[in-house]
Amino acid sequence: MNQPSSQPASTRWLGYLAGLGVIAIWSGFIVFARFGVKGNLTPYDVTALRFMVGALVTLPFVFLYWPRHLPLTKILVLIATGPGVVYSVLMYNGLNYSPAAFAGVFANGSMPIFTGIFAWVLLGEKLGKNAFIGISAIIAGSIIVSYQSLSVADGQYLIGLPFFLFAALILAIYMIFIRLWNVSSKQILAIMNVPNAVLFLPLWWFALPTTLASASMSEIALQALFQGLAPSFLALVLFTYAIRTIGATPTAGFAASVPATAALLAIPVLGEHLNFIEWSGVLAVTAGLALLILRK
Repeated sequence: MNQPSSQPASTRWLGYLAGLGVIAIWSGFIVFARFGVKGNLTPYDVTALRFMVGALVTLPFVFLYWPRHLPLTKILVLIATGPGVVYSVLMYNGLNYSPAAFAGVFANGSMPIFTGIFAWVLLGEKLGKNAFIGISAIIAGSIIVSYQSLSVADGQYLIGLPFFLFAALILAIYMIFIRLWNVSSKQILAIMNVPNAVLFLPLWWFALPTTLASASMSEIALQALFQGLAPSFLALVLFTYAIRTIGATPTAGFAASVPATAALLAIPVLGEHLNFIEWSGVLAVTAGLALLILRK
């Protein structure tokens, strides 16, 4: 297994671009998921719609790229810890209780911490000075961007925190195993969506609470298309590629930038404006990303 530092410069830069793509998709993922669960859909409905579409789109990969070099136990570990049903249910339930800003800070912001610890213990990867300072700046900037939302939040919003932290923990484990077991993007597409759909959809249909019948077709279509195509397909490809080329912890650092990018996205989409403190957070995240890319 090649270490990130041994990758050609062109490959590493493609990994950085993949990381930026993950930021863009996850910013939309948090916003759209919050919109879905606060509307006429339950967290389980949004999860079901995600894997209905994701499974249909990635079904050919099951036959073409199933990772036959991995034993069944390792495949089951990846299914359980990756961005599948467990992660999705945790995130959607957390967003049912807490605002998107909480998800960005606590789910994405804690990920580099968990990933850095696991990468150091299991892979022997140590962060250079620039990478350590960069990730610290990203986390600090994300908290600054979300400070206003965090400071005025009601106590009930704290209910979502355990969901976000556990989601970050299991995804950090998944990111380490992707590198440790040398799994490609195509193989992840083969094992993630279809098995999760087979396991979850019958449970959802027969046992879990649903309000799908009361939701409008536009709500259903929005969640099905975005959740099924962006996080379940494109983000899986970019996320896995970034992990394999630039490393698990730097990729987690990119993910931690989501609160800042979501705030920028809200300017043209929602007509929101940032104050001086929030712009300071965005600049801190930008500087942190620059240090992460130029790390030594």
